[in-house]
Amino acid sequence: MAEISASMVMKLRKISGQGIMDCKEALDKADGDLDKAMEILRKKGLSTMVKRAQRETSEGLVVGKHNQGGKFAVLATLCCETDFVAKSKDFAAAANTLADYALVCRQQSGPQSILETIVDGKKFDDILTEIAGKTGEKTQIGDYERFELDGPGLISTYIHFNSKVGTMVQIDTNEEKIAESQPLRQIANDIAMHITATKPLALDKDGLDPEIIERERTIYAEQVKNKPPNIIDKIVAGKIHKFFAENCLLEQKFVKDDSKTVAQVLSEAAKQAGGEAEVKKFVRFEVG
Repeated sequence: MAEISASMVMKLRKISGQGIMDCKEALDKADGDLDKAMEILRKKGLSTMVKRAQRETSEGLVVGKHNQGGKFAVLATLCCETDFVAKSKDFAAAANTLADYALVCRQQSGPQSILETIVDGKKFDDILTEIAGKTGEKTQIGDYERFELDGPGLISTYIHFNSKVGTMVQIDTNEEKIAESQPLRQIANDIAMHITATKPLALDKDGLDPEIIERERTIYAEQVKNKPPNIIDKIVAGKIHKFFAENCLLEQKFVKDDSKTVAQVLSEAAKQAGGEAEVKKFVRFEVG
């Protein structure tokens, strides 16, 4: 059996992030082979992850990234159990790696597709095993979405300073030069920040779940049931209209200028650039 030196143990500990005794035990079992010892620790980490399967992962980080040409972008969340771990350097590095893997992944959504994605011979699932071994917490991908342009337009992502909430919005234009203009790029970024702040439920009222609308209508009707019957319908209709204005992105008052709606400020920016633009879709992720 190979002699396990202190330097070998420390080297494995630096690579794996595991405790000294765990590293020494792994090296003993691997007869001093560093790669085999690392594999032993990874398997141990996987076992630990299984034990943690029922724990809640309500903390984490939101990450986003564009490809070099800006034709597609991704937004994802890496989740853990505590804010303490979410703020660690190892977890932040894993979250940034998640963004890299998400760019490589060709699926438009679904965490499982990223777990199976391979970069430099390693699956992201393996990286999750390693980070769980280092932090001692259950770690998983929470949300993932990929937007890809199929014509003129741009995709803007915004991650709040605490990395707990982020937004991705796709804006289609009638010409590529409009998408590349400064006014539209600025307003796209502003709309992404607006979404982060206001939490719209849908792009417009047609995008709202009918069950949500009916639920609100029922609540409003109950609130005014003692009013004269001839005005109840008008009051409920007015409340529904207000609900749309507060929860549908295009009808919301723009946070930087509440005298205009989001649809209006986008239209003005596009006209300033000499063209037309519309919000195609958006997604907003939040952890913690």
